Amino acid sequence: MNLVKLLKEKISQKELNNLISDLVKIPSTPDSKNYEKDVAEFIHDFFHNEGIESKLVKVKDDRPNVVAKIKGTNEGKSLMLTGHMDTVPAYNMDIEPFSGEIKNGKIYGRGSVDMKGPLACMILALVVIKRANIKLKGDLIFVGVIEEEYKSFGTEYLVKNGPKADAAIVGEPSKLDIAAGHRGLEWLEVTIEGKTAHGGTASEGINAISKAAKFINKVEEVLLPQFAERKHDLIGPPTLNFGVIEGGTQPSSVAGECKIQIDRRWTPLETLDQVFLDFEKIIDQLKNEDKDFKARIDRIPSNMATMDHMPMEIALDHPLVSKLEKVTEKIKGKKADVVSFPGWTDASLISNFANIDTVVFGPGDISCAHSEVEYIDYKEAYQGFLIYSLIAINFCELK
Repeated sequence: MNLVKLLKEKISQKELNNLISDLVKIPSTPDSKNYEKDVAEFIHDFFHNEGIESKLVKVKDDRPNVVAKIKGTNEGKSLMLTGHMDTVPAYNMDIEPFSGEIKNGKIYGRGSVDMKGPLACMILALVVIKRANIKLKGDLIFVGVIEEEYKSFGTEYLVKNGPKADAAIVGEPSKLDIAAGHRGLEWLEVTIEGKTAHGGTASEGINAISKAAKFINKVEEVLLPQFAERKHDLIGPPTLNFGVIEGGTQPSSVAGECKIQIDRRWTPLETLDQVFLDFEKIIDQLKNEDKDFKARIDRIPSNMATMDHMPMEIALDHPLVSKLEKVTEKIKGKKADVVSFPGWTDASLISNFANIDTVVFGPGDISCAHSEVEYIDYKEAYQGFLIYSLIAINFCELK
């Protein structure tokens, strides 16, 4: 059986393009009327019309995940294809954000690459297997989740309530490279305490902004060199970014408080306790050097719901990785690179808390996500659809 020919006969490039466009046309931003609900219902109805088992599972505020399944014969391993239905707001886009315009080999609009394009490829992977009457030994599962862009409520619900699978693919745009790991993510706030005084008698105060500068310098001097020693073979070294600094009330007053917000990316060679301890040690050093230095470090709660945003990795010789390499080479004519994904993804929750071996893999370029002109290359998306379909057949096995 020529599987690739069969898949192409059942699902055309045009059908995929139209589905991506239709999904983009349905706003699923935090400021849209129904957030992800409308797109969830669209996907559910799409599966239903194809004769595929599907259900809407309410997660939060009447907003549901979509769970669809093609049942196997219980003789093989199950595979989950999953991704988020929400998008970031349109912000100040240079194009009509929800046009879903198809032109010049691309499909445009908010969510086209992050990640309604990959979602459409996953959806049609189930559809093509149904249309072609391909029988699998293991279950093939699709889960569309809510609110990944903010607190991952949809995937936290998935982790706690199922469905379960032997392996999973999170379809974030990876340019069809196999992302076998990524860093963990922690947002931290350091509060520096000073003493307010009039600018004309500044020596009577303690300037929290000046103390904050000492803290930043000490981090760069002491901590950053340590990161090189914690370099992970695939994921690379840890990183940090000073993203926000706020202090003082006006130029003529000594700043009584200053806050620094930090994005800290950590690797599997570190622990979450170590992330906090690194900064606590620096605070203690500064207190020993300067009797007027007072600071504390806190987690920023808006970064997550309840589950830590840990690093993710999968063994490079895992069957899902090796099978994806073969399938991708078959479709693209060259081997996929095995890489680390640059951002944090829901794959972390699925891997660490549901104990499901997971990779990140999808069509599109993450650098185009959230941008003023977001788009996905539709030929690459079609390759993604073919690869998702083949990996499902390969991993779940033909009956």
